[in-house]
Amino acid sequence: MVAELLRQLMKESMLLAAPLLVAAAALSFFLSLVQTLTSLQDQSLTSVPRLLAVGLILLAGMPWFLGRMADYTRMLLSDLRHYLG
Repeated sequence: MVAELLRQLMKESMLLAAPLLVAAAALSFFLSLVQTLTSLQDQSLTSVPRLLAVGLILLAGMPWFLGRMADYTRMLLSDLRHYLG
């Protein structure tokens, strides 16, 4: 029972984190490539676009994120009696 609950929790957390992590990783790779090709070594060149991209994805995906979290919470609370006893 507890293992199933933790499995569902990990699945939901990975689904919620995946868009942000993939976008940040892809953007970091692209910016590192640009820095290497142009020999620019400014740290803000990678930090600011990555923060902006993650912020925009959070804003654009907020309805989906909140919907997934609300569905998981409803499922957890509706099956609470299974986990308590």
